[in-house]
Amino acid sequence: MDDAAYNELVSSLTPYEEAGGVKTYTNTVSLACPACEEPFDDLVVCRDEFDSLELSKVMDLCVSTHDGNVLLFTHQ
Repeated sequence: MDDAAYNELVSSLTPYEEAGGVKTYTNTVSLACPACEEPFDDLVVCRDEFDSLELSKVMDLCVSTHDGNVLLFTHQ
């Protein structure tokens, strides 16, 4: 994902939580996922080389990258 697309995406989302190298945004405007083109629920940005996620529910994930960061798009 290029810088312009990433900046446009993040500016349209609502910041939710930041812990360590993981930042989460909520999709309150039903933007389409860049991978599958369906609306996604949250964007999880993993900035560190290694991150651990503890998922409290089963969900589908789409994955992309930006500037060396892993971008996870969640679908519940």
